Amino acid sequence: MASSHIILPPDDDEEEQRRLEEEGEDEDPWARSVPPPAAPEHAVKASLPFSATCVRISRDSYPNLRALRNASSVSLADAAYVKISEGDFGYVLDDVPHLTDHLPDAPTYPNPLQDHPAYSTVKQYFVNEDDTVPQKVVVQKSSRRGVHFRRAGPRQRVYFESDEVKACIVTCGGLCPGLNTVIRELVCGLSHMYNVSKIYGIQNGYKGFYSSNYLTLTPKSVDDIHKRGGTVLGTSRGGHDTKKIVDNIQDRGINQVYIIGGDGTQKGAYEIFKEIRKRGLKVSVAGVPKTIDNDIAIIDKSFGFDTAVEEAQRAIDSAHVEACSAENGIGLVKLMGRYSGFIAMYATLASRDVDCCLIPESPFYMDGEGGLLQYIEKRLKENKHMVIVVAEGAGQDLIAKSLSTSEQQDASGNKLLLDIGLWLTHKIKDHFKSKKMEMTIKYIDPTYMIRAIPSNASDNVYCTLLAHSAIHGAMAGYSFTVGNVNGRHAYIPFYRVTSTRNKVKITDRMWARLLSSTNQPSFLSQKDIDEAKETDRMAKPPLPTGVSHHVANSFDQSASSSSNSEI
Repeated sequence: MASSHIILPPDDDEEEQRRLEEEGEDEDPWARSVPPPAAPEHAVKASLPFSATCVRISRDSYPNLRALRNASSVSLADAAYVKISEGDFGYVLDDVPHLTDHLPDAPTYPNPLQDHPAYSTVKQYFVNEDDTVPQKVVVQKSSRRGVHFRRAGPRQRVYFESDEVKACIVTCGGLCPGLNTVIRELVCGLSHMYNVSKIYGIQNGYKGFYSSNYLTLTPKSVDDIHKRGGTVLGTSRGGHDTKKIVDNIQDRGINQVYIIGGDGTQKGAYEIFKEIRKRGLKVSVAGVPKTIDNDIAIIDKSFGFDTAVEEAQRAIDSAHVEACSAENGIGLVKLMGRYSGFIAMYATLASRDVDCCLIPESPFYMDGEGGLLQYIEKRLKENKHMVIVVAEGAGQDLIAKSLSTSEQQDASGNKLLLDIGLWLTHKIKDHFKSKKMEMTIKYIDPTYMIRAIPSNASDNVYCTLLAHSAIHGAMAGYSFTVGNVNGRHAYIPFYRVTSTRNKVKITDRMWARLLSSTNQPSFLSQKDIDEAKETDRMAKPPLPTGVSHHVANSFDQSASSSSNSEI
């Protein structure tokens, strides 16, 4: 589907604007909530894509120009890389960039999979070029078809011959179960499915592009790495220098780049892609999203999450044993979750031994009526033991109030968190000491044990499918982030997974199930609940510059059903 970018004339005619208002245009409320981007005229010209169909229109030819102009939060600088197509019944395709956007004469070749013996029994070798995956699957009779993403899978024609491919793989950020599995399946998939022989590993993250030698990877060299935790390529935070990285890619003749990492890493992948396109290089950039916290937007879940929940449950079981074995015993487990408490929530629901779960999305307070300390007292009097699970990002505001600290960041720009588990341990001890009440508390922090283990069977299968989908997309000439959307693998634009973050919705049924399971108080005032509902209502996906009023509505409706929404 061809993309169409609409370029608006400057808004310098007040009389014309008043005429539009008198016609009673039905503005989208989301359009009103986002201020128009202030950019000079030359920025608009610079944003035009190489091969997009650009249409300059007069104000008389479009009834909702102000909504069109305002319903956007993706900058004009990114407009050249956004491809939006509209169809019937409110259908919108949020497409990914392709080599032909800047290399319209790029040749194509038959996909070697058509002669692969393993695929000889497959009913349909290749996905249809028009196949797309909907972001929203729960609909009503009158619903628009909404936002879709391009379906992942092998294409009948590819844009690289097997012997010309030089692929590289890099892992960035923190560790996560499944990293080695993804590396293995990228290497084996490229080699076995597409007969690619030149595959290289970039050591120690982004900085490895210009500070380390490339490591040659073969199916034999990666044969059993999936049985180990961590990453055989090494990893690091920061070190992203776009020009140096692309210089190195260009000098070495790399034409497929596979980047495994979280939202910060995917932002880096986006910058690399933009620089590659500016230089007119024939290079595909494929991102495989990685975060143990499961907080990447759009996708159903990230690889390693199932393994993390399973291992976290073992830590909770240990805390429960410790708590039951002491008089007024408390087991306190700190789990990962810098901004999103998915691991804590799912591990709590899986365990059924937890009495209280604290996550970043749900504020709590320590003292007074209905506070955490009062609830702990009540629980110990009833059961004689208690298990508390806390996500690492929870309660940071409480620690900041009690300790004079300055905000610091790591090399990736993430705020360095204070140890909520240790802080809670001391607060609970001091409280019961003042009450002269006997109590034993055991603090367990399994964070690095969980990050460093190999992935389980479920994640191994998921990693394999992600890697293969990434390979098919790169061979077909796309640049994208790959992920599962409503159970189907899809190619997602970089800007969609880097502009927002998935969080636990405390207004959803899944959080209500947790509160029912633990019998803990919500710790929320009516004001907190109202604010949470308003935040959910106002949460919108990033909208590309220059989308129509109808497209803005489709984005709005799709946002009401997140990929991580509860059933």
